[in-house]
Amino acid sequence: MAADDRGRIPSLDGLRAVSIALVLYGHLESGHGFVQGKLTAWLGDVAHLGVTVFFVISGFLITSLLKSERERKQTISLKNFYLRRALRIFPAFYVFILALILASAVGWIHLSGTDLAVALTYTVNYYPDRSWNIGHLWSLSIEEQFYLLWPFAFVLLGERRALIAAVIAFLAGPLVRVGMAVLFAHDSALRDLEIFPAMADSIAIGCALALLRPRLIAQAWYVRMTASAWLAPILLSMIFLINSQLRHPVVDLFGWPIVLLAIAILVEASTRHADSWAGRFLNCRPVVFVGVLSYSLYLWQQPFLNRHLDATFTRFPLNLALAIGAALLSYFLIERPLIGVRRRLERSPVLPPHSDVATRAAAEDGS
Repeated sequence: MAADDRGRIPSLDGLRAVSIALVLYGHLESGHGFVQGKLTAWLGDVAHLGVTVFFVISGFLITSLLKSERERKQTISLKNFYLRRALRIFPAFYVFILALILASAVGWIHLSGTDLAVALTYTVNYYPDRSWNIGHLWSLSIEEQFYLLWPFAFVLLGERRALIAAVIAFLAGPLVRVGMAVLFAHDSALRDLEIFPAMADSIAIGCALALLRPRLIAQAWYVRMTASAWLAPILLSMIFLINSQLRHPVVDLFGWPIVLLAIAILVEASTRHADSWAGRFLNCRPVVFVGVLSYSLYLWQQPFLNRHLDATFTRFPLNLALAIGAALLSYFLIERPLIGVRRRLERSPVLPPHSDVATRAAAEDGS
């Protein structure tokens, strides 16, 4: 997983771009004024699939960074980890929340006190009656819960037992979801609630792969498989086929783990083969820029891509233009100025361009 000459891990920004594109399309297709192609009827819930890719990337990247810090320093600074995460997530997030509060105050949107409380505490994924405008924050809530739990587990358990914990979470996720489907069969709001134990499998597979990676790339069969030009077409076809049938609990139980394994392999392979046709696409400048912008796009697309509100600013293509415009402002005015601050928190020497993992701050720029 060599870093490029800017200290970034190849392909990860491109994968983030693909992820946010799936989220945007999934929301646009069910919105107002968009061409009703109903691609989701063939491919399944692509917005949820996009979020899943984000989760796998997060587990893979954060675990790789924790491993790298321990290897370089023989210790892990949890204080610095959480400070970097706070600088990465909080500023853009709280500006977004402030904008929602102001929009609610003037009557443009509805935001209840409970909506605000669960958003500010990153517990949206435990609140079934949330409004649309904060609905997407369920996935950010899961990310924050992961950031809270995993570094402590990694430090306390060590890599070997942390791997066991990740595998258990990976196997438990589908079982929890099927259990919820049975227990809350007549209450769809609770049945589909994205509680952390039900969703952690997507992150856990990324964690597990990062921990297993040194052993895997020592295997000739794995290196040949991940270098194959046929890998991406085969795995993508499998992913979309299973995703299109995910409404069936048995598919979730047995098929979704296959989807997560396929995504994880694609993520890991793409970081090592940036010169492949898929790698060249993921690392071309326009795609990389969309990936860099993905966090702000994720935050700001929700109010404008509101399928429940038929207003001028929620109709395509104005809604997409406004979402992109708001994301650009968020990135250039809030996110980008803080990148230098985060980099200065990394006190160790900058790793050479072809080292196994880039410096933490550079690698985390888009995570």
